[in-house]
Amino acid sequence: MADTTEGGVARAVRLDAGRAVRVPGAARQQAVRLGDLTTVGTTTTGHTVVADWENLHASGTPRPERPVPGLQIDGCFPAETRLNPHHGWHHDAQFVLRLPDDWNGKLVVTAAPGVRRQYATDRVIADGALAAGYAYAATDKGNSGADFHTAGRRPGDALVDWSRRLYELAVAARLVVRRHYGTEAHRTYVTGISNGGYLTRAQLERHPDLYDGGVDWEGPLWMAEGPNLFTYLPTVLAHYPRHRDGGDPDAAARLIDAGLPAGSEFLWDIHHRTYWDATQRTYRAVFDPRYPGPGRPPAGVPFAGPGEPGADADYDYPNRPSAVHEAVARVALTGAIGKPLLSLHGTLDAFLPVTLHSDRYTELVAAAGRGRLHRQYRIEGGNHVDGFCDLFPARLRPLLPAYRTVFKALEDWVERGTNPPSNRTVAWNDDVDDGDIGTW
Repeated sequence: MADTTEGGVARAVRLDAGRAVRVPGAARQQAVRLGDLTTVGTTTTGHTVVADWENLHASGTPRPERPVPGLQIDGCFPAETRLNPHHGWHHDAQFVLRLPDDWNGKLVVTAAPGVRRQYATDRVIADGALAAGYAYAATDKGNSGADFHTAGRRPGDALVDWSRRLYELAVAARLVVRRHYGTEAHRTYVTGISNGGYLTRAQLERHPDLYDGGVDWEGPLWMAEGPNLFTYLPTVLAHYPRHRDGGDPDAAARLIDAGLPAGSEFLWDIHHRTYWDATQRTYRAVFDPRYPGPGRPPAGVPFAGPGEPGADADYDYPNRPSAVHEAVARVALTGAIGKPLLSLHGTLDAFLPVTLHSDRYTELVAAAGRGRLHRQYRIEGGNHVDGFCDLFPARLRPLLPAYRTVFKALEDWVERGTNPPSNRTVAWNDDVDDGDIGTW
C-alpha cells in the first residue's frame, strides 16, 4: 500500500488506471489514495472545493479528530450539458466516491443541496460519515450553478435529471464498493440537505429496493397542485419590499399568511437579498420558460416589483397553463415511501417554511398509508443554513448536531429494530446543550 503521509501531513498518491476500481458507466474518472478523506485532509491536498460547502455549517462545527485514509474517485457520467467547471472538465453529472480503508461495511449516498456541486456536503455529511467508517458517494445532480435551468429540452427536465443522476450514482457506488472491498455493502442509506432532502424522499418513493432507509434534512416539497415554491414565493417577493420600506402596515401579516414562520422576521432581509428572488426566477424558468413573455429572459428580471415588466412577483402559478402544472407533476412527490425515512426541519426556516414543506410531506406520507415508516422532527430555532447561526448566534440553533442524532436513530431503527421517537418538536431549552439533542 502506498504511503500517504509525509512528516505527519496527508498527501495524495495518484493511482494508474489498472490499480483503481472502475466506476460502471462513468465517462471518465481519476483515482487517488489520500492520507485523509475528510475535509481536514482534502482541503490540504486539493481534493475538495471549499466554495462548494462554505456557509452551510456553523463556524464552531468540530472537525474529525483522526484522519481517515483511503481512496477517492472523482469522475463524471455521460452528459450533454457543460455547467460544472470542476477539474477543468466543464461537464455535468460529476461525482465523488470516497472509500475508507477502515470500512464499516456500509454506504451513504447523497446529492448536492441548492444548485451547488458534488463537494457541497463534504463538511456537513461526508466528514461525519467517513469518520464513522462509511463509504461515501455524492453527485452534482447532473446540472448546477445559476444557469441550471438551461439544462434539458422539456420543461421540468433539469429537476427530472436530479433523481436519475442520484439513482445512477447509487447503483454504480454499490458495485464499486463490492469490487473494492470484495463484499456487498450490508446497508445503504440515502440522505441529503435541502434539494438533497427532496431527492432522499424521491429515491425512497421510486427506488426503495436500492436503500435501507434515509434522512431528509429540510427537503422542499413539489406537488403540482401545491405546495411548491411557486405557491408562496411570488407573494413573498411582492410584499417583503412593502414591509421593509414601511409602506404597508399589513405586509408582515401577509408574509406570515404566505407561510413564513412567525419569529423569523430577523431573517427576512438576508433571504430577500440571497434566496427568494433568484430561487423563484430560476426554478420557475425550469417549468415555465415562456413566462414572463417575448423579449424577456427565461429567468425573468432580478428584483422586479409588482407591475414592473418581467416581474416574478406577479407570477400566478394557479392560473398558468396546464402544461406548467404537468411539468411540475413530473417531479412531484407522493409520500409512498418504501423504506424508513426520518425528516428534520428547522422551525425558523424562512426559505422552505416547515409548514409548507416538511409538515405537508408528513401529511402526504400518512395519506399514502406509510406513516409507520416515517418520523418528522421539527427543530426549534433551526433555520435553513447553519452558516446563518454565526450572524445570529443567540437566535438560531445549528441543525447539524440534530441531523447526526437523527441519523443515529435511523441506524438504530434499521439495524437494531429500535423504534425512533415519535413525531415531535424538539424544544430549544436553556438547560439543554444545543450541541446534543439526544434528550428527546
